[in-house]
Amino acid sequence: MLLKSPIGLLNPLRYAGIPFKMPITRLSSKAPVLSCKQEPQILEAVPHQVSEIKTEVSGSEFQVFSRKKRVKREAVEEQLADSNGDGISGLPDIEDFTFQKGNATSSTKGKSKTISPAQPTGVGVVSTLKRGKSKATSPAKPTVAGVVSTLKRENITLGSLASSEPPENWEKVHKEIRHMRSSEDAPVDSVGCEKAGSSLPPKERRFAVLAGTLLSSQTKDHVTHGAVQRLLENGLLDPYSIEKADEETIKKLIHPVGFYTTKARNLKKVSNICIVKYNGDIPSSLEELLELPGIGPKIAHLVLHIAWNDVQGICVDTHVHRICNRLGWVSRAGTDQKTKSPEETREALQKWLPKEEWVSINPLLVGFGQTICTPLRPKCGVCKINSLCPSAFKEAPSPSSKSKKSSHVK
Repeated sequence: MLLKSPIGLLNPLRYAGIPFKMPITRLSSKAPVLSCKQEPQILEAVPHQVSEIKTEVSGSEFQVFSRKKRVKREAVEEQLADSNGDGISGLPDIEDFTFQKGNATSSTKGKSKTISPAQPTGVGVVSTLKRGKSKATSPAKPTVAGVVSTLKRENITLGSLASSEPPENWEKVHKEIRHMRSSEDAPVDSVGCEKAGSSLPPKERRFAVLAGTLLSSQTKDHVTHGAVQRLLENGLLDPYSIEKADEETIKKLIHPVGFYTTKARNLKKVSNICIVKYNGDIPSSLEELLELPGIGPKIAHLVLHIAWNDVQGICVDTHVHRICNRLGWVSRAGTDQKTKSPEETREALQKWLPKEEWVSINPLLVGFGQTICTPLRPKCGVCKINSLCPSAFKEAPSPSSKSKKSSHVK
């Protein structure tokens, strides 16, 4: 007895030993009869083809429909490429991205794609192949990278495009600051770096100025002056004696300057360089000074001013940087924002400040910052330029000072 049953009932009928037969439809096709014990034949992978397999189970016959997997076109292309001997897989080499007149084949993540000869290759082509979409780029539209490269090629910096017009009333502000400075002495007037080794011969004095400016970073003037004096009293203010001295001895003598451990080590290194390369003297150019350990733009310009009488730029420290921003004398290129570093302040200040003021502006503003325009709680009430200063009376006292005042009132 033959039964026609859906595919879900194959197993019960099989174990019951009842012969059955599946209906033949237009989707089915004849296929060779196989036994369950025989190995199935490997069929060709043809897309969208459904086959019928007849199997004998204990004398019974049934039909099984199976849908064959679709073979990816990319895999077929890779097989064809391998058969031609050109089967190169993986990412292309960097030379493949250069523009070529002939056809170029680029593969991305195992996928091969032919690039037309008229299509330029490069990073844009790689991203296009990854997306699977092609998009034309308009050559008439300038890019940021192109603008920057053009500026570099023409030796133009973005900072140079900013306005170099001097700020309003700067001459009047400058004159009033001079007047306030003349009525009160500041620490920089008596114990500044330029006072180091003033009684020494020129060659030794130049090294003393270099050593004093190196120690002055992040340190108050009177602390730096004391450290230089102790080195001088112990005969350690020349490169030969410093090189022979123990680093621990130098550390004890220059303490408590800021970062005295690092500065003692840098003093030893600078002394050795001055002996080997400059015969015990110091460098005379800005580039050579900046190569010394622990020497930045501020120290390099100051050393050139004092030691060699060479003015190549303004010496900008924290006082000059702070006061110029408070007065609105400097700003970041193309914006109204404050400069973020002394080096940015120097570049912005040099755009409009007359060169004859480049040397005097440092001690003028440093002394002004030590006496009136202090970092914390500036004395705007006694400042004669508070009507011209955009930052006057805007910096509130710290919370600790408020709490102290309230405790005293109670």
